[in-house]
This record gives sequence, structure tokens and C-alpha cells, in this order.
Amino acid sequence: MATAKKAAAKKAAPAKKAAAKKAPAKKAAPAKKAAPAKKAAVKKAPAKKRTPSAAFMKPLTPSAALAAIIGDKPLPRTEVTKKVWEYIKKNSLQDKLKRTMINADAKLKAVVGVSPISMFGMTKEISKHLK
Repeated sequence: MATAKKAAAKKAAPAKKAAAKKAPAKKAAPAKKAAPAKKAAVKKAPAKKRTPSAAFMKPLTPSAALAAIIGDKPLPRTEVTKKVWEYIKKNSLQDKLKRTMINADAKLKAVVGVSPISMFGMTKEISKHLK
């Protein structure tokens, strides 16, 4: 009987070891990804309104040729540009195919010197007529 107990113990021991090996180790449950915490709404200071340069806002007196187009009152450069564009659009002086070119009429040609002229070159020529 002693041998039978030893034999039973040998059989039971490997079974216990095997059971211990077969049982998977408890894995930690996969951590659920936490929803990103809502960040507190950070209120930015309201953007400061851009103020134009004093040089752009200084009223300038137009020459006689330019005054025929925009009037003789002193105006800032920004307003001069707006008035010239109003004149161009009113008289359909912008080229139909190449929209960056201006086909100057007699009044505008007295200011810019050449026809056609690029809209970028036009502003350069107009600035010569402001004091």
C-alpha cells in the first residue's frame, strides 16, 4: 500500500502542477481609454483691432490731374485708392482678359502716364500726385 500511495501521490502531483501551469495567470483587465478630459475653455483676450499706420491715414492733397478723378479734398492714401478704383469700375477701364491691367482714359492717363498700366504700377504713379 505504501507503494500505491506513492504512485497516487506521483500522479496527483504532476496533475496539480499541470493544472497550475494550464491555468493562465490572471491578466490585468485592459484599461479602458479614458475619454479625454474636457479642457476648461480658455478664453483668450479679444484680439486688438489693428490700427493703420499714421502714414496711411494722414490726409494728402491730390494734384490737379488727380483731383479731376477723386476730388480736390485732402484724403488718406487708402481713400484715394478706393476713389480711383470706383472711377475705374464706373468707366469700365479694367482690361476684360487680363484683369490686372488698366486701360487708362484721358483723365487717368494724365495721372499714370501710360496706357495700359498694371494695377500695381498704377498705385506707384498715383503716389507721385499726392503731397
